[in-house]
Parts: sequence; C-alpha cells; structure tokens
Amino acid sequence: MVKHKEQRVGVFLDIQNLYHSAKNLYQARVNYQELLKKAVAGRKLIRAIAYVVKSETSEELAFFEALEKFGIELRIKDLQIYPDGTKKADWDVGLAIDAVKLAPSLDVIILATGDGDFLPLVEYLKAIGKIVEIIAFSRTASLRLKEEADDFFDLEIEPEKFLIPFKPRRIKIKMIRK
Repeated sequence: MVKHKEQRVGVFLDIQNLYHSAKNLYQARVNYQELLKKAVAGRKLIRAIAYVVKSETSEELAFFEALEKFGIELRIKDLQIYPDGTKKADWDVGLAIDAVKLAPSLDVIILATGDGDFLPLVEYLKAIGKIVEIIAFSRTASLRLKEEADDFFDLEIEPEKFLIPFKPRRIKIKMIRK
C-alpha cells in the first residue's frame, strides 16, 4: 500500500493486547518507539494515544513516562478488582470512541491491536472513507481484523526491532553460615 507523506495519521495503541502478545509469544516487551516510527512511516502524526491500565506496580510509572517521552498521549484507567477476585481492564470502547471522534481530522487510522472486537470499528472507519491499518502480532491477531484492514503489519517479521527482552530479576540469596 502506498503511504504519502501528506497523510494525516492517528495511532491508537491497545497496550494490554500488545503486552500480552509479546509476553506470551516472546517473553518480551514491545518497543513502542520503534512501533510508532513504523506506524507513522514518514507521514504526519496528528495524535498517538496509548490505552493503559494502572495496576500500582513500581515499573509502570517509568513505562508511562517513556511512552510520553515518545510523544504518545496516555489514557489511564484503574484496574478493577471485583469482590470475587476477578480483574477487569478493558479500553475497547474508549479506544473506539476516540478513533471515531478523531476520524474527521485523520486520513489514516492505525490500530495497534490484534483484538477482533475492533472489527466493527474498522468496518465503520472504512465506510466513512478512512484508511485503516493494523499493527499486531500475526499469531495472536484476529484473522478477520487482518483481512478487513487496508494494510496489516506483522510485528513478528522483525522481532529484534520491535521487542525488548525482559530484564532478568535479581534474586537475593541469603547466605547462612554455620
């Protein structure tokens, strides 16, 4: 697909979907700086928004700051924990609403997710004349989502570029002397 430098681009990052795919497939994290460069591809970036869930871990503040440093806006939602212990963290509706609201000022809408729940959003955006591109891990992305998109980029093509290995945790070993 031809990408023109004058195209106005919006990037919507489903952080939970990308995180779990990278972790389960590669035991790694996504390199969002490289992902954003690939998504924009020399075009005019209008907005880049990451949808994140706050779970009160010490590492998440540094992660959120890194995303902002790359020029990515954050939409933050608290992790919901129900009385039965079930946890819920879903941004699908929020991401879809933002994409629809911003669509008039964009030529290209890039969804960084493999979640098939976004299929109606892709169909709607295409029906109003928008180019829709998907960036995700092919093995965990919905086949219908990949087929419906105008373009699909598989992060698995260059995992060394788009992934960062998890840092091994240091384990303190207490020596017991007799």
